[in-house]
Amino acid sequence: MVGVYKPNPQAYQTAARWLNLPSEQVLMVACHNFDLNGAHAAGMRTAFVRRPDEWGPAGPPDPNPNMAYDFVVNDFDELRRQVLSQ
Repeated sequence: MVGVYKPNPQAYQTAARWLNLPSEQVLMVACHNFDLNGAHAAGMRTAFVRRPDEWGPAGPPDPNPNMAYDFVVNDFDELRRQVLSQ
């Protein structure tokens, strides 16, 4: 629907526009660094949620955050607690 794919900045900017929010009020949640790095570059807040089993027993190809995200958590409940505590 957007006509471009992540990590193209237009993908993130369009999502924020559809939400009728400035980018800095949107939290991109993912377990992939490229998604979060693209969102960060587009001005969004970021949350890295670890998903060690996503790719099966070998684990994900890029399992660790590669920059300082707003949140780095092990599961969605932990993310919920941290977001609500801000």
